Amino acid sequence: MIYTLTFNPSVDYIVGVKHFQAGEINRTFSEKVLPGGKGLNVSIVLSNLGHKSVALGFLAGFTGREIEDRMQDFGCMTDFIYVKEGFSRINLKMISDEETAINGQGPKITAEDIEELYRKLDKLQEGDILVISGSIPNTLPEDMYERILQRLDGREIEIVVDAEGSLLTNVLKYHPFLIKPNHHELGWIFDVELKTQEDVVPYANKLREMGARNVLVSMGGQGAVLVTEQGQVFKGDAPKIEVVNTVGAGDSMVAGFLAGYLESEGNFEKAFLTGQAAGSASTASTELATRPEVEALLQTIRVKD
Repeated sequence: MIYTLTFNPSVDYIVGVKHFQAGEINRTFSEKVLPGGKGLNVSIVLSNLGHKSVALGFLAGFTGREIEDRMQDFGCMTDFIYVKEGFSRINLKMISDEETAINGQGPKITAEDIEELYRKLDKLQEGDILVISGSIPNTLPEDMYERILQRLDGREIEIVVDAEGSLLTNVLKYHPFLIKPNHHELGWIFDVELKTQEDVVPYANKLREMGARNVLVSMGGQGAVLVTEQGQVFKGDAPKIEVVNTVGAGDSMVAGFLAGYLESEGNFEKAFLTGQAAGSASTASTELATRPEVEALLQTIRVKD
């Protein structure tokens, strides 16, 4: 089974406003409400691609119930922990002449809530996949990622990590199955600027040397790079699409990679291409990638020589 873990899920309220003016009454011309959070996006795209997953994380209050209802509407299984204090955050995303976001704080997560999460994670079995992604709310320990990977170390659970900076580098010693930085995040780790796929390869390999088994680097409109545990290097250009919305593109790439990997019984080229197609399909839509959209883009992309 695939499990996704989102520490601070949200209700995303996405509005369109023509020529937003600060200090004035502005009226929307479009509105949308979606469950938000990187792990939730992975679960939704997996469901769209025909793969079951269980969404884990912390919820609270009326917004928490709304998030769970909407996840189930997408066909996702859920096993959330409801905490007592506060409510799950509401994130406002405004599309106008410029894109603006105001992100909520989220509920208070206690030591008892963390222990409940550990009890759920202890039930994972050999061969299960756990996707951990996104930021850490200020009510959780800063080394939460590291604590989880240490707890699951040696249990033959395939762990995927999509996080920035030290959240990512501190867990490499536990040999996660897959990590997915973008090229900016990869550059920040090593204090370099990475502009091309050729620039990315040696630094992706450095992350492998530090412990990651497979490194998938997203590069937006410049495509993606995968360096595998067998030393294979796959590079691919992004499909030619009209960019509509970049939110969730990286999460969609993770979901597509896992779907392609499972459907091909471990073929990394298939996983890479499906991941690329899923990320691009979400970028070309106001919604997250669907199976028909991914399959259509798969006909247009290939691995570069």
